[in-house]
This record gives sequence, C-alpha cells and structure tokens, in this order.
Amino acid sequence: MFQILLLDQNVAFCRQTGVFLERAGFHTEIATHGEQALAKLAEQHMDLILLDIPDGWTFLDTLRSAGDETPVLALSAQQEKGTLYRSFQLGADDFMYKPPDETELLLRIRALLRRAKIAQAHSLSIGSTELHYETLTVAEKDQITILPKKEFQVLFKLLSFPDKTFTRTQLMDEFWAHGRDSELRTVDVHVNRIRARFSGNPDFEIQTVRGIGYKGVYKKTIGK
Repeated sequence: MFQILLLDQNVAFCRQTGVFLERAGFHTEIATHGEQALAKLAEQHMDLILLDIPDGWTFLDTLRSAGDETPVLALSAQQEKGTLYRSFQLGADDFMYKPPDETELLLRIRALLRRAKIAQAHSLSIGSTELHYETLTVAEKDQITILPKKEFQVLFKLLSFPDKTFTRTQLMDEFWAHGRDSELRTVDVHVNRIRARFSGNPDFEIQTVRGIGYKGVYKKTIGK
C-alpha cells in the first residue's frame, strides 16, 4: 500500500482528504508543521507528499536541499501565478489549487507515483533474499530483519545497481544533508552495520572499492 504524507495546518482538510485517499487504497499520515513532517519521514518511508503552499515552502526547500526526491504535490488556496512558480522553483512536482477536485487529485497522485516508478522500486529479489521498501524489511528464507530507515535505504540503493560503485559523497548527498568530510564516516558506519547483519547472506555482499566507496555484488556473479 502506498503511503502519503499530508502536511497542512488545516486539520479538517487533512482528515477529509485522508479519508478520501484511504478509501482509494492509500495509507495516509498527517503533519501540521514542517518539523513534525520531517520527523515522520525519518521514521518511515513515504511515497508522496501533499503539501500546503505557501506555508510549506520552507519544508519543501529543506527537503530538496537534503537530497530527498519524494514526489511532492503542492496545494494552495492562493490563485496568484507567483505561488505556482515559486512552488516549482523549490522542487514541487505538481501543483493544484484548493479545494482540489477529488477525481483530478487522485489522477495526479497516481500519475506522480507512476512517473517516479515507485511501484517498481518497492521490492527487490536476489536469490532467496527479498527487500521490501514499505516495511524496511529484508527476508532471508524464514528470517525477517527490520532495518533502520537509513540502513535500508543504503542497502536497497547498492543492491538495485549491482556492481556499480557509489562514492561516499553520493550516498551522503542522497540520504543525508551533505556535510564535512568527518560526517562522511556516517556512511561507513551504516555500511559496517549492514555487513554485520548480513555477513552470512548467501545472495549478496557489500564490497569496498578502496579510496572511492561501495558497491553491492550478487554472490552468484563473484568469480565469473
């Protein structure tokens, strides 16, 4: 089930829209301010964000500056073209005026999810191992491991592009706000934790590319 975050100070609007989306088959979470929304994003994966504008501009700028590419559909009661332009400049993927037509809203949400190829990115199978983005889980035969969000994101990224090397900076830019060189060690810490968790996995391993970064390798290809 796709998960949608509604960020709007108007709780009544969030609840009404949430009920509509739940009936359409989505799971929804509500946040009334940016800090609350960022906290929810840190705890769980979201497929799309419905964002009230202009109140949500600061949140949107923070989100995109951190390298988070979660699709954002901006909603605004303001009819000025400048509001629309500014929203796209800050990184919104689509824009609608309030109150939105529910049928059109649903069509736009589904189009954004297709465009982002969210459906294809929700799971990954490697031999007998399966990764599920919605639940942040790795299933190995009869064992299921729930990972912290950042660990799962790094693992999923590396295994989605087998044998492709990603630098520490690339991983930092995508999953954390880029910082000083010392903060790049955060990537090393997360990779080491991943390795410890899956040291006995028969299907994959994470290899270090000396002086560059890391790559995911499917074990059946090693030695060929």
